[in-house]
Amino acid sequence: MSRENIISSTQNPRIKNVVALQQKSSERRRQGLFVVEGLRELHHCLHAGYELETLFYCPDILGDTPETQEVYEMALRRPSCEVTKAVYEKMAYRGTTEGVMAEVRVATRQLTDLTLPEHPLVVVLESVEKPGNLGAVLRSADAAKVDAVVVCDPKTDLFNPNLIRGSIGAIFTVPTVACATDECIAFLKQRGIRILTAQLQDSHLYYDTDMRRGTAIVMGTESTGLTNAWREAADAHIRIPMLGRLDSLNVSVSAAILMFEAVRQRSGKQEKAE
Repeated sequence: MSRENIISSTQNPRIKNVVALQQKSSERRRQGLFVVEGLRELHHCLHAGYELETLFYCPDILGDTPETQEVYEMALRRPSCEVTKAVYEKMAYRGTTEGVMAEVRVATRQLTDLTLPEHPLVVVLESVEKPGNLGAVLRSADAAKVDAVVVCDPKTDLFNPNLIRGSIGAIFTVPTVACATDECIAFLKQRGIRILTAQLQDSHLYYDTDMRRGTAIVMGTESTGLTNAWREAADAHIRIPMLGRLDSLNVSVSAAILMFEAVRQRSGKQEKAE
């Protein structure tokens, strides 16, 4: 591949724009673009149907292996820019990302875009603040094959680079939407999906609660918990037993425990049916 027209200046307007998209949610909203770093994450993104705007790659980091050869092939088929190592390191939000990243067009998804099975398993997070926590929840949701994750009244955008990094691309593999709390409650009620709120007060142990039917596991922030709207809409309140001196777990840990309890129950139901 020819190495002409390589971007070698960190002051190049295209490079500055990538940095702005990485750092500012306002720029992501204004331009309708976000940045994906890493070959694995980019694969998941493209497989999910997102539109790649521009590919940036650095041969000095990529090297020449069977895995990275496809990046060069991709660069031939799509709008792309080769950059030097210094420029790539200026653009990169993460320390090491294999030498490939892309500007990607935002695709806004609504609740009505979700295609759910007969007895779906949905995870709802209300007012999540830390993108790393949301990313970790999405990673567990992918592992548990959750049908959808709904983020209500989010305090971070779904294309924050820390979220994409924390999820290792699960933001693209798990159907994920953002909406208002009242909109989500109406959506779940209309479809007969049971609402289980994770809370300490007036609750039952999570493993004593049936999760084999259509179920939405709803979790709030560690600091304030869920709002009254969710508590009042719930079909059941569930809790994880806390046997030590502390009264809560990280939201991503709690979500993983509850998701895999649903997996356990549903696996048992399938085995009995067979």
